[in-house]
Amino acid sequence: MKSISLAVAMCLSITTFAQKITVKGSDTVLPLSQKEAEDYMKANAGKSITVIGGGSGVGIAALMDGTTDIAMSSRKLKMDEKLKLQEAGKAYKEVIVAYDALSVIVNPANKIDQLTREQLEGIFTGKIKNWKEVGGDDMKIIVYSRENSSGTYEFFKDHVLNNKNYASSALMMPATGAIVQSVSQTKGAIGYIGLAYMEKTVKDLKVSYDKGKTFILGSYENAKNKTYPITRPLYYYYPTKIESMVKPFIDYVLSATGQKIVKEVGYIDLIK
Repeated sequence: MKSISLAVAMCLSITTFAQKITVKGSDTVLPLSQKEAEDYMKANAGKSITVIGGGSGVGIAALMDGTTDIAMSSRKLKMDEKLKLQEAGKAYKEVIVAYDALSVIVNPANKIDQLTREQLEGIFTGKIKNWKEVGGDDMKIIVYSRENSSGTYEFFKDHVLNNKNYASSALMMPATGAIVQSVSQTKGAIGYIGLAYMEKTVKDLKVSYDKGKTFILGSYENAKNKTYPITRPLYYYYPTKIESMVKPFIDYVLSATGQKIVKEVGYIDLIK
């Protein structure tokens, strides 16, 4: 009898040890989730967390078809996504894990340092085609954007382009890193990235949302005090039925330790 009990205990132990969590979605949230998962696994022996990017849309689709435990998203669920989950009887929970400032970047050789929201709208919708139209050199503007599966694409369209369509000439990139690389190598380029992806190979612009009266740079401090206008929450979505499995990790991300990592990686923490 003892040997059977021991075998059952061993089986339960192995099951617990083998428990794995999959986190999938937003490329913006990816670096944060990777670091959080790495530190969480170091502090919790036997826990396994796999983090995969691909875009917010990819993560939300995975949430719908049950191929991820947590969906990372840099935007809120759309109404049709909510309805699909409701129709499928899949209750879910939404958690804000951090905030992010969206930086507008150009090549360091570009003499432009600031743009208004209206100028950004004109550039990204294709109405403004040359840098001389906004006080720069006589040089063609090359627009880089994330592709439409990206929550960053959606957010920028809604909050900067006033929900207007991107220019047909815009070059759609599969990942944020590709935008940084392309802008760093192309003198006339412009793009947008999450603050955590900022590098010295590109230059971030000051942005005005009051028609040029004040221009604010996207930084941790300016996003934290809410003076920088292009700031957004970052989300985790998960099925309610597996809450007991994923909550310890989410609680870790929301803890003082987890929020310290948020700041270290380059995002805006939730600590007031």
